[in-house]
Amino acid sequence: MTSAAPPPVSTAEPVAAQAAVWASAPSRRVVIVGGVAAGMSAATRLRRLDEHAQITVLERGEHVSFANCGLPYYVGGVIPEREDLLLQTPTSLAARFNLDVRVRTEALSIDTTARTIHMRTTKADGTTTEADLPYDALVLAPGAQPFVPPIPGIERALSLRDVRDADALADAVATGGVGGGSARSAVVLGAGFIGLEMAENLHHRGLDVTLVELAEHVLPPLDPEMAAPVAARLADAGIDVRISTSIAAVTEHEAQLTDGTTVPADIVVAAVGVRPDTKLARAAGLEVDERGGIIVDLQQRTSDPHIWAAGDAAVKTGAIDGAPALVPLAQVANRHGRLAADSIMGRPGQAKPTIATAIVGVLGLQVAMTGWSETRARAAGLDIIVIHNHPTDHAGYYPGAKGMSLKVVMEAGTGRILGAQGVGESGVDKRIDIISTAIRGGLSATDLSDLETTYAPPFGAAKDPIHMLGLIADNLLSGLTTTLQWHELDAAIAAGATVVDVRSAAEYQRGHIPGAINISVDGMREHLDELPDGPLVVSCQVGLRGHVAARLLSQMGREVRNLDGGYRTWSAVNGTGAVGTEPGEWKAG
Repeated sequence: MTSAAPPPVSTAEPVAAQAAVWASAPSRRVVIVGGVAAGMSAATRLRRLDEHAQITVLERGEHVSFANCGLPYYVGGVIPEREDLLLQTPTSLAARFNLDVRVRTEALSIDTTARTIHMRTTKADGTTTEADLPYDALVLAPGAQPFVPPIPGIERALSLRDVRDADALADAVATGGVGGGSARSAVVLGAGFIGLEMAENLHHRGLDVTLVELAEHVLPPLDPEMAAPVAARLADAGIDVRISTSIAAVTEHEAQLTDGTTVPADIVVAAVGVRPDTKLARAAGLEVDERGGIIVDLQQRTSDPHIWAAGDAAVKTGAIDGAPALVPLAQVANRHGRLAADSIMGRPGQAKPTIATAIVGVLGLQVAMTGWSETRARAAGLDIIVIHNHPTDHAGYYPGAKGMSLKVVMEAGTGRILGAQGVGESGVDKRIDIISTAIRGGLSATDLSDLETTYAPPFGAAKDPIHMLGLIADNLLSGLTTTLQWHELDAAIAAGATVVDVRSAAEYQRGHIPGAINISVDGMREHLDELPDGPLVVSCQVGLRGHVAARLLSQMGREVRNLDGGYRTWSAVNGTGAVGTEPGEWKAG
């Protein structure tokens, strides 16, 4: 596939000319709308580059720098002290960076001709004042707003975007029950990353939690077989997971679902997603895309040459297809805030395409992804090859090894890595980070086998899971082996294929694919005449013994495909969905 061209570099002013303009400006006034990740990264970077600029930050909330990713854990009591969330204050930022930070100050409008911001400040006593603030350069970092669906009674629902929201949620847990006592039940609408964090933390506080998701599985950005172990872990903890449904109405202590059921709900949390907060940009006439994001060039400059934008409100370029994308991730916001500051100063630099790499912890599981899912790649019409592998996080013979499930999606023919996903109790973050780095560096899937990763028994294996993914990719791309995905098995059986389970008889008895015959790979040479005519699909526990059997049978002239990821992957959707954690379960493949 040929990637779309990235957005053009701004032609408003070349880098050298911008640097000259800024250096000669008599006042050099910068106004930044919005704090937290993008806004504060821009402000502090600007100060490190220019000690004499007048830098003013306008933040409509009460806190300009806080750990928003830690908010769910404060609500859950995992982070006990509220002050631990507050990273910087206007006072500390003034002392270290000489920044004029104005909290409870909202930018109401932009006069792009006069280059002024009209703002309103709300004092502690509730009184307000309005004024105009001039700028030579303006950075918009307003972030995003939670999407709240138009449902009867939804005004009861709480969201979680800032410290004030966290305070409201914590107060609701303490007083939101019948008669003003502590809450006993909660419904979380949306089973994405934030929804899962909220469900876990409310469960940690002792509430009976119902998790409601309109899609067919939790964590919709993941593929279904990778999300299934997460749903199983939630159910094992007692969290009621409702999929393919939504909330139809909210009453005082209940939520009515669209499937006709009613669930208790002292607290309702809306975690459906966010939308870019671009009301200010729209009113100023800046270009926005069809989803509302502010269009910027590779230096974060908007359609107005004196205004930059960064963070959740700004459009990014997707790394896989080069198309515009909205990616509300803190790391991206930090990078682009810094880049906007560099651009204002005339420093060279361009935004890299965004891969979209994320991780969430769910009741002891690490769930991570980077790039595109199989679902998205197929929907885009790409010719892809998929790999599932189920290794341990470190050498299986060393105590404490935990199992994980890894998945890589690559482009057929080229081996270009399109994305990866991982689920497990340990080591998933490391592997997904490596694959994300490989995507950024333009490495192919086969290149993974040649990466030099650290190895000692407590930390990994001589053949790390990353190496194994590369070796499997090489086998598939070279045509040495042909695989079949779990969701393709029914069609293969209907077309006349026989499933041969090549595990031991004991493993077969513990659970197997319906209709599969059992011939162990270790005795297959002696039982070749027992195999039926026609195409074969071999299956083991995780894919390794299936690969050995497939190589044997193909050299005997048989048409054979290996079930990718084996019984472990197939049963994630068709069986228990549980993630194995004992090393023996994973070494068996």
